[in-house]
Amino acid sequence: MSWQIWLGFLGAAWVISLSPGAGAIASMSSGLSHGLRRGYWNILGLQLGLLLQIAIVAAGVGALLASSAVAFTVIKWFGVAYLVYLGVRQWRSAPADVDPADTDASGSATGMVIRGFLVNASNPKAVVFMLAVLPQFLDPTAPLVPQYVIIAATMVAVDVIVMTGYTGLASRVLTYMRSPRQQRVTGRVFSCLFFAAAGFLSLVRRAVPV
Repeated sequence: MSWQIWLGFLGAAWVISLSPGAGAIASMSSGLSHGLRRGYWNILGLQLGLLLQIAIVAAGVGALLASSAVAFTVIKWFGVAYLVYLGVRQWRSAPADVDPADTDASGSATGMVIRGFLVNASNPKAVVFMLAVLPQFLDPTAPLVPQYVIIAATMVAVDVIVMTGYTGLASRVLTYMRSPRQQRVTGRVFSCLFFAAAGFLSLVRRAVPV
């Protein structure tokens, strides 16, 4: 992969990561609930899901997913159900005493990694999108594995920076979240965002080849 092609892909990676989506909502939610330092567990899970998406495309399974209505529908509705679950959980979360200096008490690291992983892994539209975008930056005459490694490393690096920004931005809210009412209102705002993400995903349709 030449420097010119890589720079073009770097720009595309920033656009993809900065686009609002379920990953950004999950990052802000974890930043709000757990702070920036603990929110990195959620970011780790998101990156594992992202790597899975890239691996699916690299292995050629992405083409199968794009062409199979059943596979696309099953994964899509699993993603919708999981986002609704996150929304309900956020809505029902009880207000707690907030200490911005100590946000490590709630939420296991494993649970946060799994949650972040499922948010990205259960989005078939992202796989189909990558299937359409990534080949444009590949040189078919050169070995593909090193190119996919460069693509994966670039996307993960960019996404970590962007999701850290989303998480850090939300964690700043902890400084001002003192009353139970403030916590309840903020939590329900993020709950509605999860519901909205689920609604958008439910409207996604598989592109039918012409």
